[in-house]
Amino acid sequence: MRAQHSLDLIAIGRCGIDLYGEQTGGRLEDMSSFAKYAGGSPTNTAIGLSRLGLRSALLTRVGADHFGRFLREQLAREGVDVRGVHEDRERLTALVFLGISDPDTFPLIFYRENCADMALSASDVDADFVRSAKAVLINGTHLSRDNVLEASVRACEIARAGGGKVVFDIDYRPVLWGLTGKDEGENRFVAHTEVTARLQQVLPLCDLIVGTEEEIHILGGTTDTIAALRAIRAKTAALLVCKRGAKGCVAFPDAIAADLDAGVVGRGFRIEVFNVLGAGDAFMAGFLRGWLRDEPLPICCEYANACGAIVVSRHGCAPAMPTWIELRRFLDAPAHPFRLREDAALEHVHWATTRSGRWDELTVLAMDHRSQFEEICDKVGAERSRIDEFKKLALRAVDRLAQGDPRFGVLLDGRYGMRGLEAAANHPYWIGRPIELPGSRPLEFECSADVATEIATWPANHVIKCLVFYHPDDPADLRERQERQLLRLQDAALKTRHELLVEVIASPHGPVDARTVSRVIQRLYDLGMKPDWWKLEPSDDAGAWANIDRTIRANDPLCRGVVLLGLSAPEEKLIASFRNAAAVPVVKGFAVGRTIFADAAERWLSGQIDDDAAVADLARRFGVLVDAWRAARAPALRGEVA
Repeated sequence: MRAQHSLDLIAIGRCGIDLYGEQTGGRLEDMSSFAKYAGGSPTNTAIGLSRLGLRSALLTRVGADHFGRFLREQLAREGVDVRGVHEDRERLTALVFLGISDPDTFPLIFYRENCADMALSASDVDADFVRSAKAVLINGTHLSRDNVLEASVRACEIARAGGGKVVFDIDYRPVLWGLTGKDEGENRFVAHTEVTARLQQVLPLCDLIVGTEEEIHILGGTTDTIAALRAIRAKTAALLVCKRGAKGCVAFPDAIAADLDAGVVGRGFRIEVFNVLGAGDAFMAGFLRGWLRDEPLPICCEYANACGAIVVSRHGCAPAMPTWIELRRFLDAPAHPFRLREDAALEHVHWATTRSGRWDELTVLAMDHRSQFEEICDKVGAERSRIDEFKKLALRAVDRLAQGDPRFGVLLDGRYGMRGLEAAANHPYWIGRPIELPGSRPLEFECSADVATEIATWPANHVIKCLVFYHPDDPADLRERQERQLLRLQDAALKTRHELLVEVIASPHGPVDARTVSRVIQRLYDLGMKPDWWKLEPSDDAGAWANIDRTIRANDPLCRGVVLLGLSAPEEKLIASFRNAAAVPVVKGFAVGRTIFADAAERWLSGQIDDDAAVADLARRFGVLVDAWRAARAPALRGEVA
């Protein structure tokens, strides 16, 4: 394999939307809501490989529709090269409905009639793109169509001519060959001589072939596994890998022995099966992580078995794929719970290493205030209905300053800021949204009693912000009530796949010293809290920030970081507080509101200024703080000691 390759692998074939039933333990007919994920075997493998640290790409077609755009965006978020993802303006993106009925029953319905990815043709195969990869991956399902077979063979021939490798995932779905009823998508095997003959056409091109025993049977033309492997070996010298479910896998680099267990194996893992869908794609990603880096064959098998075991314990396919950090943690652990999805530490690593985006800096205009805006309206005699219109101006102000820079963000509420939240959907900015009832102590939520049902209605990119007035020396009963609420909220956030920002204000409720806030943070970590973000009060105490930084790093090194709140501090005082905070690596920026908007809001609501003047004032004040933060941060970024 040549060093000049810019990609490790190009996966070719299916790319669609998986719509996963969110209810488990019943029929697909009785599932009432569905989670939307990227899907299709090659797509899942490309995502899995990227998460494991390799450079993957996809060659496919998606529709010129909302789902096609989602797939391109999600692939890019996952680090998958999308240069080969072509837009088909004549066909829609493929859909699959999937369910989890019991450990042996996983109903599937494929909506793939004349879909975009099945229209892939040889003209979509760019020779330079294919030659840029160490290997290409083709899938058996796609070979059911002449045009896709031609495209796949062309890619394989180009790859081999350029010194690349060819990987074949047998990936047999009888329903997509027209061999079963359309409601039998989960059926994994129907013997068919014509399918066998068609699949065998690509064998001379292959360097690695992977399949389950049933897939080995269809490729080899017999239900005797050893005989099937030998039939395949007669047509190719490729490394053959047979997936055996809970037994792991067995690999045959050379001749096929009389005993299936005589091949090369890797360490296996006994894990409760929750969902087999996607486990094979994870297996392939894990195997390729080792194989493409020339690691020993037993290690390749171990990676593959581990990735399959992790994914078989989770809901979904692509989103369940482990990251390299996660895989190493799994492999290095002395033992695993049989119900692996209940391993909270591993699940946190999975969540924290698969979140979208990265922020080394985050500067946010916070206008999620509700009671404060009501007070301004009462003061100037304005109708509260006008608050919504003013809050829309926040996004305009951020956009004027940021010009599309994703290091900026907005905090807006659903009560008075919904129009702004809706408009923010079309921008690349960080979006936060409050859940707490303003001023509540003990903490209450501004929604129904079941906070998860409220958050489930929020777009996935809305970060939940929760302000809690919490002092470590509060009475025990008050602390416990607030802690129960925070734990409920974190559980809801994890189940609805939303990030969580916890804002802590301690100063109004007791004396504050260098350990006060770090004690709060440590207490919440001890309870099992691991928010994605913390939002903390400004302080000029370098010792306090050192304690905060040390506490977060010790308990959750994968935490996104801290942003500063403003507490209505005058601009000069807030800027002065930036110096000590900016020197601390875990502090990423600020989310400030009233320091920026208070004057403009009062003048706009009283009719003294118009929209343009308000936007200009908001952008100017916000810009002053952004510049001050960056100036304070610059010495730390240069490695200087403040």
